[in-house]
This record gives sequence, C-alpha cells and structure tokens, in this order.
Amino acid sequence: MNLWIKICANTSLADAQLAAEAGADAVGFVFAPSPRRVTAEQVAKIVPHLPVALEKIGVFVDAGFEEIAATVETAGLTGVQLHFDAPPALPAQLRRRFGPKLRILGVVHFDAADGERVVAMAGDGSIDALLVDSRTAAAVGGTGQTYDWDAARRRIFAAGRQMKFVAAGGLSPENVAKAIAMLRPWGVDVVSGVEAAPGRKDPAKVRAFVEGARTAHDATLRL
Repeated sequence: MNLWIKICANTSLADAQLAAEAGADAVGFVFAPSPRRVTAEQVAKIVPHLPVALEKIGVFVDAGFEEIAATVETAGLTGVQLHFDAPPALPAQLRRRFGPKLRILGVVHFDAADGERVVAMAGDGSIDALLVDSRTAAAVGGTGQTYDWDAARRRIFAAGRQMKFVAAGGLSPENVAKAIAMLRPWGVDVVSGVEAAPGRKDPAKVRAFVEGARTAHDATLRL
C-alpha cells in the first residue's frame, strides 16, 4: 500500500508543479477565508498545466452544494475536502453529481472529535477518507499546530481500519516520520510546514517532506 501525500494551500502554478515534481499525489487549493485563499478562476488557469494523474483537491469551509459543485467544474478539481459542519447529505449529493471520480475527504478536528462523529462519518459510503486536523480559534486548518498523536491513535486512527485516515495538522519535514510511525495513516497532508511564507512554498521543505514521508511509510511496512 502506497502512502497518499497532499501538499495543500497552493496559490501559484510554480508551487503546484513543485509538489508534483517532488512526488506528491495531490495538491490542495483553499476556497475559504485564509491568507492562502484562491478563486476558481485562478485555479482554472493552473490545473491544465499539471500532470493528469496529480489530484487537485478543493478545500471548502461551510460551503453549500451549488457553490462547491460550480467550483469543481470551473476549476477542474478532482476532489473536495469538506471542513466543519457540512450537512450530512452533502457528500452524497456530490457523489450523485460527480460519481466515483471525485475524491471526497471529510474533516475531523481532533479537539472536537468524538467516537460517534467518527463512526458516523466512517459509515458514510460517499466519503473516501477522513482527514484528522487541528484547529485554533482563528483558523480551521493550516494552523501549524499538532495535536496529541498518542490520544489520536487511540481515539480515532484505531477506531476502524476499514476507513482511510489522513493525518494533518502541524506536520513538517522534521516530524512527519514520527507521525507516520505513531498513527499509521493512509495519507498525510501538509500546509504551513512546507512554506516560506503563507501561500508560498519552500522547495527544499516540500522535497524533504515528501521524501521523509515516503521513507517513514516504507519503514512501517517492514515492521
């Protein structure tokens, strides 16, 4: 099993291409209030220049079905990441509209995560994977802050191995190996840990993150 790696919050073609060249599986674009926010029109100019196999994931916070669907179509996205209290019917609506080709990630914030919520989302056949993130009073993602990985392993990641989990929240080239060793996730997602400044990637950090994550994942497979 390969590790799925997403480099999120890209704001330029150069940064998205950097992620692809480094070996990432997906790039993310934020369509919500953030220093890293982009528009569907901006992303529509970037996507045609990226490898076809590279996943293009839109990050949405409290957005409705019509807004998300229009953005997917305009920007040429291949997936969506749904933050906060998305209506329970939203993933199924998106699945009916776009079919199995659209990857749908549901987000669980660790500080508010509970067993019932995880079980409910894990049981939603329209959701492909759960992304476990941290949040602060000012931001729902891209916080640069980690959560208690040991507690997350016991409360969330071990809740049901039938579900794909993506580890996010404060990951960096320096700690991604430890996170993978502890959590054994299906995938990892990084924002601020590979930035030179908000919305601008650091090439050396992006390459180090991808290489470190792949090496750490390969090591877990040998255990």
